[in-house]
This record gives sequence, C-alpha cells and structure tokens, in this order.
Amino acid sequence: MSKEYKGFRPDWENEAPPKRSYRSISKWGNPNEFKHPNEKLYKLMKETFNMTDEDFKKPKELGLDEVSYDIPIKLTDEQLEKFKNIVGKENVKTDDYTRLDISYGNTMYDLMRLREKKIENVADAVIYPRNKEDIEEIVKFCNEEKIPIYARGGGSSVTRGLECVKGGISLDLGVHFNKVIDFNETNQTITVESGMSGPKLEKVLNEAKKLFNAKRAYTCGHFPQSFEYSAVGGWVVTRGAGQNSTYFGKIEDIVISQEYATPIGRIKSDEFPAAATGPSIDQIMIGSEGAFGILTHVTLKVFRYMPKNQRKFSYIFKSWKDARNASREIMQGQFGYPSVFRLSDPEETDVVLKLYGVEDTILDKMMDLKGFKKMERCLFLGFTDGEKKFTKNIKRRVHSICKKYGAMYLTGYPTKSWEKGRFRDPYLRDALQDFGVIIDTLECSVTWDNMEKVHKGVKKYCKSRPNTICMTHLSHAYPQGANLYFIFIGKMDTAKEYRNYQYGILDNIQKYGAGMSHHHGIGKMTAPWLEGQIGKNQLEVFRALKRHFDPNNIMNPGGTLALDLSDEKRRFMREE
Repeated sequence: MSKEYKGFRPDWENEAPPKRSYRSISKWGNPNEFKHPNEKLYKLMKETFNMTDEDFKKPKELGLDEVSYDIPIKLTDEQLEKFKNIVGKENVKTDDYTRLDISYGNTMYDLMRLREKKIENVADAVIYPRNKEDIEEIVKFCNEEKIPIYARGGGSSVTRGLECVKGGISLDLGVHFNKVIDFNETNQTITVESGMSGPKLEKVLNEAKKLFNAKRAYTCGHFPQSFEYSAVGGWVVTRGAGQNSTYFGKIEDIVISQEYATPIGRIKSDEFPAAATGPSIDQIMIGSEGAFGILTHVTLKVFRYMPKNQRKFSYIFKSWKDARNASREIMQGQFGYPSVFRLSDPEETDVVLKLYGVEDTILDKMMDLKGFKKMERCLFLGFTDGEKKFTKNIKRRVHSICKKYGAMYLTGYPTKSWEKGRFRDPYLRDALQDFGVIIDTLECSVTWDNMEKVHKGVKKYCKSRPNTICMTHLSHAYPQGANLYFIFIGKMDTAKEYRNYQYGILDNIQKYGAGMSHHHGIGKMTAPWLEGQIGKNQLEVFRALKRHFDPNNIMNPGGTLALDLSDEKRRFMREE
C-alpha cells in the first residue's frame, strides 16, 4: 500500500524482527508480512491526531533487542524432571524467550507492555504435550502438586486469557497436538485435537476427497479475523465467532461434542445432534476458557464447500438509521441469511472507503452525485454461502430490502477488497504503534431495540478523548440483534494510559446495557465487569462448577471469568 504515496512516506518497518527479540513476540502473524496505511489514511491520521510528517520520521522503541529478564522459576528440579519424563526433555522449555512468548496474547495492553519491557506474569516452564495421555497425566500431577496450568493454542487472545498470573506451566498445544482423530462423512463431522490451527483444519476439509476418499470437499465455515493464527481449541473455549457466522453460526453452534482433561478426571460429551438429558455439559464447557480443564478433542459439524455459489454484494445507505432498519428486516425476513454481514457506521465507512481504495473512484463520484454524503453514508457488504438457488434468492431479497431503504448498489467490488484484506488488517497495528498510534477493538452483543443507545453512548465516550477515531460496525447478525464492534485509533504513550481508556469503554458498554462480549471471551481483562453483566447468582453457579472441576484452583487461575477474583480486586482493577 505504501507505494501509492506521492508525498512524504514514513519509513515503515519492512524487515522481519530478529529471532528471540521482543519484536518477534509482539509482531502479528508472519514475521515477513507487513501492512502499512495508504496515503489517504496516513493524511487522516495526521489531521486527526495533530501530527506532522516530522512525527513520523523517527519510530519509537521497536523492541529489536533479545528478550532478557530476571523472573526466577518457582518449580523444583524434581517437578521439572517429572514433566520431562512425561513428554520428553526436548518438550520442556524454561528459557526466558519461550516463557515470555507463551504468556502474552495480542491485546494492545500486551503489546504496549512488551514495548515498555514490562515483563510480568510469565510461565515457569512451557510444555509441548504430544497426545491427550500426556495432557491427562500432566493435569493429574499438577493437581497433586498444586501447580497452576495455562494453555495456549494459537496465541491470538485479546482478553489476557493466556497470561500466567500465578506462574506454573503453560501447555503449548499447537506444536504436536494438532491432528485429525476422525472424519465422518455420513454424519458430516470431524474430530480433531484442540491445538489444530484454523488453516490446517480448513485445508484438511477442502481436501477431504483426497485425504479421506470423501465424495466432496468440505468447510468448517469458521473464519475469525485471527483465522491464520488461532486454533480450534481457542475458538471453543472462548465461544468465538467467524466472520461468516451469520450463516454458519458461532462456534457453539458448530460443536457437536468435546473431551476435557480436568483435575477430577476425563469429561466427554456424546456426539448426538441433540438431546434432552439435563443441562448440556457441552454448553457448560464451551466458553470456560481453560478454567475447568484442558480441551483435548472436539467434534465439529462440517459443511459442503461450495465457493462457486458465493454471491458478493455491497450497498451504500444515506444514514445509519436506514441501514440498521434494512439489516433488521433482512435478518427477520425468514428467507435465509447471508454468510458475511457487515454494516459500517459513517465514521468507519469514511475510513474503509479510504483503506480499500474506493475513495475518488467512479463509485465514490456516483455516491456524491446521488446525495450519499460523507460522514453520513453507511457501507453494507456481505456475501452468501450455500446451495446455488438458495444463495441466488438471498441476494435477490437482500437487494430488494436495501433498495426499499434507499440504498445504492455498489457491485461486489468493496466486498472483494474487504475479503482480500480481511486477515491482514491486524498487521496495521505494528506499523502504527511504531509512531505512538494505537489501534484496538472491543465488541459487545446488542438487541435491535437497544442498538442505537449502545452505539451512541459508547461512541460518545470513545470520542470524549480528544483527537481519537472511533469506527463501529454491525456484524454477526441475528433476528433479535447483532454484534457491535468498536475500533478505536488514537495517539497514546503508555500502557497505563491505554488501559485506563479501555476500562472506560468497558464501563460504558455495561452502562448502556450491552453484553460484555459477543465472541472475544472474558479472560482476565473483562472479568471485573462479568458479575455486573450476568448477576451474582449466575456467577456463583460458575464458581460452584469451578470448585467441582478444579478444587485446588490450578486451571488458568488469576482472574479468569472472575472465578477467583475478589470483590476488592475487582473494584481495584476497575478504578485504578
């Protein structure tokens, strides 16, 4: 994108970070891949943040030096030897770099702490289990020795879900524990180990004819923005959602059964498509974020892979109100759902049209001529999945409803531009943070009748910080409501400054009556707000389950889901 610059071009970082450096931990994704703002977005940032070209001539601390810190290992030699006997000595690591790498996720607070070399809450040892028997033996031993256990799949957590607050061990499930256990074409299911990555799962399903002698190719239909660097287990234990979830469902809709290693033994659910045998153990374990046990195996629904039937569309509306009403009517029309469903508010629309090269094109000029005013117009994009006639009918009905609300059809071009970059946008964070500009997100679940109140109230708080961009989009839609996703960009100097701003956003999400998370999970970051969301009685049910599965509090301790978070600590975290 930087090649489009006509004026001054910042010296964006374009080299892979040195191995074992802080930057190699904080950098998103592929060490050799980068994404920089195009010139239009760069000019918008300068204007909004009162910055000049001079501010972009010298980057801040890049973290190119080798990781080094002084946090002693609390495990005994005998305990470390036991782990080596279980998994092999080559699968137990205690060096500084590996301990830090596994202990931090990808929320901006993590990345800013790494920039500041604020190292805290790291594992004492990192272990690479080879199979579920390894995991079960490790959990049993840790329970006997009261050693905390954390687990990591892809490492893309944005809720401080991985952070080893109590030290102990962290299981890196992505190294060895990533195999297919069973593929059942008759039932349209696949069973995998929880460390399997998104790309590997999708590749296996797409190649089912070759690998399993299947009759056709399949897909899981689950594509979060972190798809390339997240794992199946992480999707399940955080109740994640893919960008195609409006058709395929969130992960809890895709899971058929699960198996966990817990301190009280193995927990395994049945593979029936539905049952009436009391409360669902699957729904108890999905979203438990490693606090009850380690997810080992999961059986997922799979779907026929029919990319040729996808029909892409995009529309521009004159107002956020018209766009919301059209969205609700589409979701309540009972003619089927689009797969990707994404509606940007006016501020996000303005940025997106810059980011994806629509501004100043013939489409942009046509919008101006037809009265779609900048900072009022709203971009809606999406596409369909499914059988050919089904997708054709959905696109036809979507078109009819959008026209009813005065929208202009923009062809599939903006959608294709979004799709092309949908997994690459996180790379922008590295480039911006090099010059003191942060970009991060928070999302929440809302009903249609409360959507405008939440959007207006949370956005007002976000914009109360001077010189801040706050983009919002509606996605993951349902007949009863949708997800609201807030993306904020601002100039911030310290992790503490960022954290206080983030806490204020969380306060306002709760204040205006939204669900605290639609698909990111709770982790340790949002835990202080959980009781206010679900109520004391429901949180006590969660804590009772915790006491049953994990009586010694060794599974992801330190605030996860507020299960071991005192009232005093919760108040301190919200007010500090």
